[in-house]
Amino acid sequence: MITAVIDETHAPDRTSWVPGADGHADFPIQNLPLGVFSREGESPRGGIAIGNSIVDLAALTRSGLLEGEAMAAASAASAPALNAMLALGAGPRRALRRRVSALLSAGAHERESIAPMLVPASEAAMHLPAHVGDYTDFYVGIHHATNIGSIFRPDNPLLPNYKHVPIGYHGRASTIRPSGAPLIRPQGQTRAPDAAAPSFGPVRRLDYELELGVWLARGNDLGAPIPIAEASDHVAGLTLLNDWSARDVQAWEYQPLGPFLAKNFLTTVSPWIVTMEALAPFRRAQPPRPEGDPQPLPYLWDEADQREGALSLELEVFLSSAAMREKHIAPLRLSRGPASNMYWTVAQMVAHHASNGCQMQTGDLLGSGTISGPQDGSQGSLMEITRSGKQPVTLPTGETRTFLEDGDELMLAGHFRTEGAVSIGFGECRGVVMPARI
Repeated sequence: MITAVIDETHAPDRTSWVPGADGHADFPIQNLPLGVFSREGESPRGGIAIGNSIVDLAALTRSGLLEGEAMAAASAASAPALNAMLALGAGPRRALRRRVSALLSAGAHERESIAPMLVPASEAAMHLPAHVGDYTDFYVGIHHATNIGSIFRPDNPLLPNYKHVPIGYHGRASTIRPSGAPLIRPQGQTRAPDAAAPSFGPVRRLDYELELGVWLARGNDLGAPIPIAEASDHVAGLTLLNDWSARDVQAWEYQPLGPFLAKNFLTTVSPWIVTMEALAPFRRAQPPRPEGDPQPLPYLWDEADQREGALSLELEVFLSSAAMREKHIAPLRLSRGPASNMYWTVAQMVAHHASNGCQMQTGDLLGSGTISGPQDGSQGSLMEITRSGKQPVTLPTGETRTFLEDGDELMLAGHFRTEGAVSIGFGECRGVVMPARI
C-alpha cells in the first residue's frame, strides 16, 4: 500500500504567484488536480488547476522546463484523455506535481516563462479526465443503505451480507458526463402502488445521490486479483459523483437483479481528479467497526489501510430552483456530512472488485455509493431527506420538493480539511434537470 507521503508541496506556508490561487476554496497550490480541458477551436488536452487558471500541460512539455519522470507524465497527459498518464503510476505523477508546484510557487524564477501557459478557467470547457471503459457503483455508505433499505424492506433494511462484502453493481460508462451536462428527465416503466398494471412515461421521483468517484490508475491482468495491501497503488485519485436515480423505476425493476434503467441514464462527475498525492495530509484512520460487527475476511483486511484509509472530507449538497435563480436567491443546502460515514475503504472496494480475477483497467471509475450520515441534515439523497416523499423540503421561495422538478439545479461540493494543512476541494459538480423528450 502507498504510504501517504507529505512533502514540500503540502506545506501550508507555500504560496503561489498565480492571481487568485492563495486562499482559493478548491484549487490552492497545495491541490494541483488533473483534468482535460479545451478552448474554442482547440483540441482537448491535459491540464492542472491552480486558482482560477489551468496550466496547459501540452505547452509545458514544449517549454524545456521539465525532465525525467515529470516530462514523461506531462507528455502522456497532453492527449485528449489522461489514461496514458494515469497508467504510468504514482512515481511520474508525484514528480510532475513537485515540479509544477515549484514552478508556480511564489518567487519562482520561471514565472515569466510559465505565465503564458496559464489558461483562464472561464475560457475553458472541461471534459471527462479519462476514457471510462467500465463503471461500477458500490454501496459503502452504511447509513444510506439502512435508510433506503427501511423504505424498500421495512422488516429487513440491512441485508446480512452488507457487513461482510462491499456490495456493488456494474453501471453504464457511456452515460458518464462532466459537471454542467444537463440531465434530460428520463422516461421509464413504473407501477403506482394502487395500480394493477405498469405504465410508461417521464419519471416522477427523480433523485440525486451524493458519492465519491474513484479513478483507476493501473489495472490488473485477467485472473490476477489485486491484493488489499496493493490496492491503493492502483488508484489515481478521487472526484465527486452524482448517480442520478429514478426512484419510481427503481422500486419496480430492482428485484431480482438490482439497478438497471433507474440508474444508467446519467452519472455526473466533477472534472478534476484530486490525486492521491494531494490527499496525503487528509488521510486518517478508518473509524472502528461497531462492537459485534464481523471481521472482514483476510483478503479485505490490511492494517495499513485501516490506519489511513479514511479521509478528512466534508461533503455538501445544494439545490437551486429556476425561480430561486431568477430571483438571485442563494442555493439551499440540503445536507452536509463527513465522508467517514463510508463503511468500506477505497482499497477494500478495489480489492473486492478484482478478487475474482476481474480485469480492471486504467480509467475505470468506481462510485462509492451514496454517503449519508445518521442525523437529519446529513443524508445524501432526497429519498432519505423527504422520507420517500412524505416530508417535503421547503425552498426559500415557498416552493416545496419531494423529488427533483424540471429546472432544478443540483450541486455537490466537497472539501478536505484537517489541522495543519491548507483546505482543498474538488470544484463544482452540478447539473440542471431538463424536461423529458417525449
